[in-house]
Amino acid sequence: MQLRYNYRAYPDAAQRRALASAFGCARVVWNDCLRDRRQAHAAGLPYVKSAELSRLRITQAKRTEERAWLADVSAVVLQQSLRDLDTAYKNFFDSLKGKRQGRKVGPPRYKSKKDTRQSIRLNTNAFSLQDDGTVYVAKVGNLKVKWSRRLPAPPTSVTVTKDSCGRYFLSFVVDTEPDILPELQTDAGIDLGLSAFAVLSDGSKIDSPRFLRRAEKKLKRLQRELSRKAKGSKNRAKTRIKVARQHAKVADRRRDFHHKVSTQIIRDNQAVYVEDLAVSGLGRTRLAKSVHDRDHNAARNVLFEGRRIVAAGRVETLNACGAPVRRAHVPAQRVEAGSPRKGQTTQAGIPGL
Repeated sequence: MQLRYNYRAYPDAAQRRALASAFGCARVVWNDCLRDRRQAHAAGLPYVKSAELSRLRITQAKRTEERAWLADVSAVVLQQSLRDLDTAYKNFFDSLKGKRQGRKVGPPRYKSKKDTRQSIRLNTNAFSLQDDGTVYVAKVGNLKVKWSRRLPAPPTSVTVTKDSCGRYFLSFVVDTEPDILPELQTDAGIDLGLSAFAVLSDGSKIDSPRFLRRAEKKLKRLQRELSRKAKGSKNRAKTRIKVARQHAKVADRRRDFHHKVSTQIIRDNQAVYVEDLAVSGLGRTRLAKSVHDRDHNAARNVLFEGRRIVAAGRVETLNACGAPVRRAHVPAQRVEAGSPRKGQTTQAGIPGL
């Protein structure tokens, strides 16, 4: 299987300029090829093949005066940008045909130099790991890398990324064998927590660190400073980076917390059952930062339903029409019900108070 390992990189000033040029060239090739395919589709012409786009927008474009600067970066960067466009189209077509699971994927869009994330992708012909701990990238040089852990195998590709707050990362793809964990006799059902992060079927709760809540005070101050800066000024650009760095800290802490909690859960249980709740939809509402409490009875229901589905040998039970049938809702106890009886009032979310 393939695993991805991310590391922080620290390019010097010259390397940052070279990477900026590579980001721009990859973006131009993407946009030129996307424009050709869109124009062909609008004119009713056949889908433009990748070989034709490579010849027109990379090989021949380097010989023109308008695109001569494409030769300043590695050809692998330009070819990989075209391959990424092919992958984006494939995902879009598979989503239309129902071959791709998950949410619907839209058609590829044009890239902008103002995008918060810039990246290039290279294969083994354009990068190599050096004995001194640096990573050589073609037409860029040896990048200094903070190795937080060792790679389990030689990487097959690397993606160089610059985020919104100006940090650089190297993301390596490695082919490795799966690490099989020892078998256990325990399983768990997990319900998404509201006041807590999650509730397990054994009654234990995982508290939510509320990283965004803890950073709100500083974020509000930085946002006020940003709103007072003149648009287009250098001070506004500096303050924008400060705001982006603060948001990046929150995101990094939340991601680290999620990885640690999920790793601990799968190491302690042979099977884990979760409900197919649209958490992303909840995150778009005003309840995204904090919402109401629930009993661990919901986690127990998830555990029982998961065991039943596994015993039945399929993901969901289907009715005669082929539609999924879910377990009937268990009525909550009167003290847990959210709606008061007629003639009673509620206070602070406490039913019947």
